[in-house]
Amino acid sequence: MHSPTTVTASSPPADVPSTTADIPSTTDLARSLGISLLRFSRSLRQRSDVELSPSLISALVAVRRHGPLTPSELADHERVKRPTATRFIACLEHAGLVSRTADPDDGRSYRVAVTQPGAELLISARRQQDAYLSERLELLDADELATLGRATGILERLIAEECR
Repeated sequence: MHSPTTVTASSPPADVPSTTADIPSTTDLARSLGISLLRFSRSLRQRSDVELSPSLISALVAVRRHGPLTPSELADHERVKRPTATRFIACLEHAGLVSRTADPDDGRSYRVAVTQPGAELLISARRQQDAYLSERLELLDADELATLGRATGILERLIAEECR
């Protein structure tokens, strides 16, 4: 008969590295984490019926979150060059997802805002992705959910530090 493992203050839980030798190098972790995040992002995108590229979705989210934006402001938010942001805007405008108005501060420029169809598209995509993710998370036990909760906080902190 198998006896249960007792965890004491001196012994870490099974999923916690017991020595620094068990901790992956930052290079190895970066590689595996990067691959996992890309695969996970792709999987989430495939669960929505949105026909936009990830770059266009990201631009649309930025306009919704921070808009109305000038092309330069969108470029800054998306960390792309202004001509790329201008192409994003043209594609989104052609699809009826954003509209442009004259910039009251600069007559040579314009601002873009998300249209009602653009907002509805984002809401629909988010609902589909959330439903898929909720189904997947229901397969995890409480410890795994807690670990993902901590990891989410860490990832958000890394993103916030990058944006400073």
